[in-house]
Amino acid sequence: MRDAWGDRPNARSKRPRSGVPTVGRPVGPTLKYMSSPGSPYDAAYQGTRGANSEDACIDLLSKEAKLFPRDTLEDVFSAVSRGEAQYGVVPIENTLAGSIHRCYDLLFENDLKIVGETVRHILFALIAPPGVALSQVRQALSHPVALAQCEQFFRKHPQIQPVSVYDTAGAVERIMRERLGDAAAVATRRAAEVYGGVVLEESIQDHSENYTRFLLITPSKSTGPVAPSSASDYKTTIVFSVGNAPGALYHSLRPFAERRIDLAKIESRPLRGSPFEYLFYLDLIGRADSTPVSDALKELEALAKSVRVLGTYPRYRG
Repeated sequence: MRDAWGDRPNARSKRPRSGVPTVGRPVGPTLKYMSSPGSPYDAAYQGTRGANSEDACIDLLSKEAKLFPRDTLEDVFSAVSRGEAQYGVVPIENTLAGSIHRCYDLLFENDLKIVGETVRHILFALIAPPGVALSQVRQALSHPVALAQCEQFFRKHPQIQPVSVYDTAGAVERIMRERLGDAAAVATRRAAEVYGGVVLEESIQDHSENYTRFLLITPSKSTGPVAPSSASDYKTTIVFSVGNAPGALYHSLRPFAERRIDLAKIESRPLRGSPFEYLFYLDLIGRADSTPVSDALKELEALAKSVRVLGTYPRYRG
């Protein structure tokens, strides 16, 4: 999946708090990234210049960060695992399209950890080469998930056919490079600025409350970014599996409920090689090494078939 913001959700997730900054502003805590002399790049991301993931990199690291654009999420995880980039920035969920299931699978498959998160407000525009009018447009290129977030626009303009490509910003690059006279792209205004496109229609997504959450990942043995001293709120993400028995999931969540630990999200994914068994990804509020959370994790380890902490990191503060 490329430049993905997810399939339809199989998850329970809390919506971002009110007061989220405007487009282009970071929503998470500002982190001080630590460059590694062994990595050519500071961060890898999926997409091309102007992609939302590139903006998330800047939010989490800095404008001076050396960024490594990659074609797929798999490429991002590989770049971090191989040491080509110290960090990876990947989308994990979108408030309209849901969870990015492939990203969850890759978190389980790779020896990486989560060390940060941010949330971006996503506004899509219809972008065309200079001289192309809205009445001339017959196809709109973008990532399929971005197109799915603009269904009402396409119903309003039935003459425009949505066309799936691998990347939102890459769609703008393509229509500009090929100078297609009947084509436009669905992407952000920044992508139009990067490639010289013209915005024909603003904010064409179905709902203005369109946010994407991004994770900052790094090898498990690496030192994560230094959070500011004021960032006292943390989130911990774990993955666990339980036996296929009545009440197994209920009993697995009980240790957290009894300690009044806030569960921000739970996501299930098939456990490959074990038909009709599942992995459960859990976001909880608190540090893994704090007394209530560590006690709950110890109790969960006694109940579950497997438990793995994917990371403890400063939670986004809107």
